[in-house]
Amino acid sequence: MTIQQLEYILAVDRFRHFGNAAEHCMVTQPTLSAMVQKLEEELGAKIFDRSTQPIQPTSIGYKIIEQARAVLEHASKVKEIVQEEGHSIKGVFRLAILPTIAPYLLPRFFPKLMEDYPDLDIRVTEMKTQDVLVALAAGKVDAAILATVVTDKSLQADTLFYEQFLGYVARKEPIFKNEMIRSTDISGERLWLLDEGHCFRDQLMRFCQLETVKLHQAAYHLGSMETFMRIVEGGKGITFIPELASYQLSQEQKELVRPFAIPRPTREISIVTKTDFVRYTILNMIKESIRLSVPKEMLTLQKTQRVV
Repeated sequence: MTIQQLEYILAVDRFRHFGNAAEHCMVTQPTLSAMVQKLEEELGAKIFDRSTQPIQPTSIGYKIIEQARAVLEHASKVKEIVQEEGHSIKGVFRLAILPTIAPYLLPRFFPKLMEDYPDLDIRVTEMKTQDVLVALAAGKVDAAILATVVTDKSLQADTLFYEQFLGYVARKEPIFKNEMIRSTDISGERLWLLDEGHCFRDQLMRFCQLETVKLHQAAYHLGSMETFMRIVEGGKGITFIPELASYQLSQEQKELVRPFAIPRPTREISIVTKTDFVRYTILNMIKESIRLSVPKEMLTLQKTQRVV
């Protein structure tokens, strides 16, 4: 049994097709098929049912594949330990990030990071919080930038910065004339929020006690904050944006921004890894790059703010 064979069966499980798996592994299909068959002969068990289309793992095959995934994850840790010992800043680093953070944070630090460290291949994936936690647990990402409190003891979090929620109000709305927003000013009939599953939405729902919004929003399945901003700019309703988004607005757009009354709802942005994470040289470099890229006042929680 070899590491290569385990990689091959994971590829077949992923693509459920020997030809596609071979292409992914950059080998010929006969080579991959022969290596998988050799492993099956060694184990005395069929891993895949080849009579089905697409190919499916057998009942024992599922167990073997899960164990193979765990073995490969531990094997990759050995390489990471060696790289970390030499304080290496190269190779692949998989970073997950929330869609409500990525458009506003990544442009501030990512281009410079790629320029300064050309040998480092950071692969960024946007996904919702629950999907991120699953990916972290499965070892599919190395780290994640989240806006939620982590309670899983297999994970560890380090705060990057604090970010206020801001109102984005159409000129036709009655509260446009107000300098600040109070939760009592908001009703579901005029409010645009992201779909369920976004922690940005969930945090605001809790803070503003907007139980009625769920019913009103059932007709809208839009997941883009930018879409809601364009609707508000067109003269309809209210939405919310993260503080970093306000730095990308034109002067005319900034006229639609309203802060909350004190205490101002704020989210804590953290970078999360598993507790057995070892690539701290790269992680610390990313953390420093992010902290240098955001306004200094966002690095600490202000007295006027409340984490939600």
